[in-house]
Amino acid sequence: MNKQWWMDEIVYQIYPKSFHDSNHDGIGDIPGIIEKLDYLKDLGVTMLWICPVYNSPMDDNGYDISDYEDIYPAFGTMDDMNKLFEKAQEKGIKIIMDLVINHTSDEHPWFQEALANPDSPYRQYYIFKEGKNGNPPTNWRSVFGGSVWQKVPNEDNMYYFHAFSKKQPDLNWENPQMRHDIYEMINRWFDKGISGFRVDAINFIKKDQRFEDGIPDGADGLVSCFDYCRNIQGIDKFYDELKKETFAKHDCMTVSEAVGVGYDRIDECIGDKGCFTMMFDFNYTNIDVINEDYFRPTNWTIKEYRDAIYLSQEEIQKIGWSAPFLENHDQPRSINKLIKDPQYYQLGAKTLATMFLMLRGTPFIYQGQELGMLNFHRQSVEEFDDLNAHSQYHRAIEEGFDEKQALAFLNQRSRDNARTPMPWNKEQYGGFSTHQPWIEMTDGYETFNAQDQITDPDSILEYYKRLINIRKNQYHDILTYGEFISLPLNDHIVSYIRAYENKKIAILCNLSSSNQTYELDNIDHVICNNIHDYTPGLLKPYQALILYLKK
Repeated sequence: MNKQWWMDEIVYQIYPKSFHDSNHDGIGDIPGIIEKLDYLKDLGVTMLWICPVYNSPMDDNGYDISDYEDIYPAFGTMDDMNKLFEKAQEKGIKIIMDLVINHTSDEHPWFQEALANPDSPYRQYYIFKEGKNGNPPTNWRSVFGGSVWQKVPNEDNMYYFHAFSKKQPDLNWENPQMRHDIYEMINRWFDKGISGFRVDAINFIKKDQRFEDGIPDGADGLVSCFDYCRNIQGIDKFYDELKKETFAKHDCMTVSEAVGVGYDRIDECIGDKGCFTMMFDFNYTNIDVINEDYFRPTNWTIKEYRDAIYLSQEEIQKIGWSAPFLENHDQPRSINKLIKDPQYYQLGAKTLATMFLMLRGTPFIYQGQELGMLNFHRQSVEEFDDLNAHSQYHRAIEEGFDEKQALAFLNQRSRDNARTPMPWNKEQYGGFSTHQPWIEMTDGYETFNAQDQITDPDSILEYYKRLINIRKNQYHDILTYGEFISLPLNDHIVSYIRAYENKKIAILCNLSSSNQTYELDNIDHVICNNIHDYTPGLLKPYQALILYLKK
């Protein structure tokens, strides 16, 4: 595989609303990001992924865009955005932005015109259908619950389609003029100097044009829309045109959010024929739930998780490049999800960091992950901001769970877990703001804030810096370009080899709370150890090793 600049990047994802509040109104903003660029450079990251800052009614926290080329006022201005590009570049940090082109806000001028005038060309920019026999056009359930169809006001029997919230009408990708207008917008952002995009929900852009009912799979009498509007055959033609008209014209980095893509189809996303330079693989990160429903948790094992990582790395390696991650704005905190014994949370955070940062692909760190941030615990559903949390709560009740159980599912899996304010110090509101934040802080932030960890050589933050330096500088070629080779030593250990030009490094991570043995007799020396003890052939609970192997 040809070496590309984006293989070298260490990416840090910022959720602007919760990162740093510079004007103390309780909402994070773009100037707040600028103020923390030195922290990010010191961490060792080379690129920022900025979640949506576009103008939006904020029904889905910015993923409902009303103007792709203006900034949400609480976040700042376009001048602030241009200043962020400039200041980040001065510090050697690139920026990619979120690209949300499956849907817009219902307050976008295109959709407003489509509603106001059925004969407008913009009616064809979205998906409108007549109902059937007094019912919506199909019985598909949206990702956020309820029908994918919303009745059009003041029109008999007319509905519009939304795979997510009713305030997020899906764009009609079958319309060439709509696609053209989207491409023009994308290219104007490239002209501003960004390095690329993380492309949101992109595998939803093709719908099954038969629009037929499915067999209900829930107590609500609906069927998940996934089989009808996600990864639909023929989507590759949209991908090919998107790439040709935008990405291929720029030396850029693009990463696709493509949940549920089978490994037999990843060549549509990545590789020589694919649309994007890399992809997020959710096949192992969603191991804790079935069908992405919070109320369907799995009793996963370490071996299952390890084998899912192996499969992901091996299959993607055949085709192209991946973007390994532990957390993002849609996932709970990885420590709560993957460390089953709470007494090992702090040590386990280092183990997980070792496991994921050494994988093949461009690693993505989510804000606060480097501090070992944890999930919160809320007492009622009213304390949750995320609209999907409310829909999951009500679906759990519909499926027969009681309110206590439904609340427990939210505390374990809600997207709000990752959206709490970044704790910069132990003061009130964690130094995020001097004003009550838009969402409550995470419990116990006083014990895992940035200020304290910067001065503690044994902190999770300092361990992240160490790992990033190992990958980026000390063993760059092996850990960046090296082949991934699975190394199944023990069912409780996630272990693998990175190999490049007759050099090999082994990564061993015990994800259990008991001692585990292994056989590996060609060890040359220890590169990194997350505890101050080393016994060959033995891993203590949540011990992680990076080992240089003999030739």
